[in-house]
Amino acid sequence: LSGQGRPRAVVVAGMGEAGVVGDLLAAVCGNGVPLPIVTLRSYQLPGWVGATDLVVAASATGDDDETVAVAVQAVRRGCGLLAVCPPGSPLEAVAVQASAIHVPVRPSGPSRANLWLLTVPVIVAASALGLVTVDDDVYERVAKTLENISHQCRPASESFVNPGKSLAMELAESIPMIWGSSPVACAAAYRLASQLNQNAKYPAVFGELPEAGHNQIAALEGPLAERDIFADTSGPALRLVMLRDVEEHPQVTRQREASSRMARDRDVPVTELTAEGVHPLERAASLIGLADYAGTYLALGYGVDPTPVATITELKARISQ
Repeated sequence: LSGQGRPRAVVVAGMGEAGVVGDLLAAVCGNGVPLPIVTLRSYQLPGWVGATDLVVAASATGDDDETVAVAVQAVRRGCGLLAVCPPGSPLEAVAVQASAIHVPVRPSGPSRANLWLLTVPVIVAASALGLVTVDDDVYERVAKTLENISHQCRPASESFVNPGKSLAMELAESIPMIWGSSPVACAAAYRLASQLNQNAKYPAVFGELPEAGHNQIAALEGPLAERDIFADTSGPALRLVMLRDVEEHPQVTRQREASSRMARDRDVPVTELTAEGVHPLERAASLIGLADYAGTYLALGYGVDPTPVATITELKARISQ
């Protein structure tokens, strides 16, 4: 890749956890990156993408219809192509036929469990292109962060000292609005919502500041925000989950703080999670690691098997007929 020169733009095509890879790449590269980094969760490559652009196609299975379709279009347009997928997959076949770069990965477990397996090769590629600096020390710190979270959230750890179980307990019986206050926090917020969806089969609303302050905040005056202590029954109630990061814009900080105060003024509970670490990748790991455990513990709390996703499988089968 480094020998091909810097592309005009980078498009990361991927679904589910592979889409989060694109979000993480953009967050890690930051606002100072000299080219646009676009995440594409669709079948269609935008019309402006051409021969001077790099398309990164990532998939833990290598057979996502959307990602394979985008890779085929990228080859036809003469784009640079980097495929991150398992050997023997349809996506690999596209890359091999086009003599494109293929990074073989061997996933284990459900696709969503392989986020970091897909992320690291893409970050390494971005580093080779001079878009970001990530040395071995950063990867060591990320691994240590995830290892520490794994220890804190281990099943034998009681809920009052287990952040994964504690977060799951807070989310239970609520409809969480999960907001991020920076690109790093937004990538993690999207991941948390997705993990609640897939692992716990639980609804969650993702939002990002400042945009959420122009629409989702109105839910604080709606029926799910009401707390009637005299009601005979109570259904799921709103909860604001705020993921924050040190690199948020000053105005976003003001909006985050004001939004949290407004929620509490209306007796809507607020959960705040703060990214820890120095490098953006390290901070993202601190939030995503916790999110992954919380989604699993919420599933177990409801007696739901977090592994199968029968509805996703059924949907794929129906549209393939």
